[in-house]
Amino acid sequence: MSSTTGEFAPRRGRVERGTKETSVLVEVNLDGTGNVDVSTGVGFYDHMLNQLGKHGLFDLTVKTEGDLHIDSHHTIEDTSIALGAAFREALGDKSGIRRFGNASCPLDEALAQVTVDLSGRPYLVHSEPEGMAPMIGPDYDTTMTRHILESFVAQAAICLHVHVPYGRNAHHIVEAQFKALARALREASELDPRATGVPSTKGVL
Repeated sequence: MSSTTGEFAPRRGRVERGTKETSVLVEVNLDGTGNVDVSTGVGFYDHMLNQLGKHGLFDLTVKTEGDLHIDSHHTIEDTSIALGAAFREALGDKSGIRRFGNASCPLDEALAQVTVDLSGRPYLVHSEPEGMAPMIGPDYDTTMTRHILESFVAQAAICLHVHVPYGRNAHHIVEAQFKALARALREASELDPRATGVPSTKGVL
């Protein structure tokens, strides 16, 4: 939203989500500098959310308390749902954004390729190497990476393609995806100085 000076106000989203399983607060500023304050109780997921904020230059606050005495599934899932909803709120009507973003990020032997369209229509294509280690650390099930992306995409209402053509180390494979996602989202959500209105022939996204 533009101000009287012609400058854009920071685009922010704030979502609180409470269930019998979790309590989640997410705040995001798309026009930030990468300041991140994250605590979910799941160490590796915190590490990935730090990558998302730092490399996307999003100011990101995430505070989650969940039923970790069961496992980390509900905590990770509900945080991802709230994150997607906050991202969508921060985008507003999407006037002036670039809309599309693409990034490839290597991490040692692993490579992740991510393409995003802030289309208003949720769709995920995701592939990563088979035979990954089932766990990273004591509480991150590697099958959750796809579920994180599914949950985020559903609430953010974006089209997301994530491909890891090769990699051996599970930590590297997942982290490369989050870094590439951050860069692609950063590019897609940036304001284009040449653009006016919503970047769609429909007139709405």
